[in-house]
Amino acid sequence: MRMIFSSPADKAAAIVQEFYEYEQVGNLSASWELFHPQMKERFSKGHYIQDRAHVFMNHFGVETFSFKIGNSEEVRDWKMAKNSPVFKKVYKVPITQEFKGKYGNFSINQDVFAVKEDGKWTILWDYKK
Repeated sequence: MRMIFSSPADKAAAIVQEFYEYEQVGNLSASWELFHPQMKERFSKGHYIQDRAHVFMNHFGVETFSFKIGNSEEVRDWKMAKNSPVFKKVYKVPITQEFKGKYGNFSINQDVFAVKEDGKWTILWDYKK
């Protein structure tokens, strides 16, 4: 029997992959569930689903997108926002979403952060200014 061990960096990349796979097929309810509680405080599930679909589908005229995930990198003592609590260790995972819409082709690059809390990997975005 062969056992496969994944590093925390691999698990962080896997949760980001899962998040964007849900987003890609329009399952915004499932992607919202992967957010860290601090993210869920920023917007309710219903607001997220409505707003995310509205911006990408209605404004940009996009039906879906492709995406690429870069290598995850450990980051210590990271905060989601200026006044947020400090996370001792998170993983920064760069993502590039590629869209084809009514205004042409465009990409969004974003660093997504993954943290394991209470035994579960979750997603955070950076809100520091």
